[in-house]
Amino acid sequence: MAQVTLKGNPVEVGGALPAAGTQAPAFSLVGEGLADTSLKDFAGRRKVLNIFPSVDTPTCAASVRTFNAKAGALENTVVLCISADLPFAQARFCGAEGLENVKTLSTLRGRDFHEAYGVSINTGPLAGLTARAVVVLDENDTVLHTELVAEIADEPNYEAALASLN
Repeated sequence: MAQVTLKGNPVEVGGALPAAGTQAPAFSLVGEGLADTSLKDFAGRRKVLNIFPSVDTPTCAASVRTFNAKAGALENTVVLCISADLPFAQARFCGAEGLENVKTLSTLRGRDFHEAYGVSINTGPLAGLTARAVVVLDENDTVLHTELVAEIADEPNYEAALASLN
């Protein structure tokens, strides 16, 4: 179990982030049009998993905007924004913001993702959602970089995540 904070208050997070150098756990989440979408659907591409509680919070929205802005310059790379939001809400947000360089995935189905990726918030007001984290994978789904953000209300270290792709 890891511990992070939410506005300074301790929050317990279950599981452990996959370690750098290991194979990323397979997953199936819900994508556009309620389609089951798996890690295999992005085979052969580098992946940045931007994991967060809900796009309806300022910090989560900022992370989607920032990764969208940076993703266009990344060769053979897809940014997957993963949250508990329903695919309809994710699509509405990205559409309203004009965000076209990220893909959204919902944990609506595939709740085992929370434990497999070590992001399950187990205590506090956000229990049942995912903690803020970034996991970067190469073309073969080997983990290059992970970050469990210590304060859920803070943005991730974008530069460290993207630098791992070089």
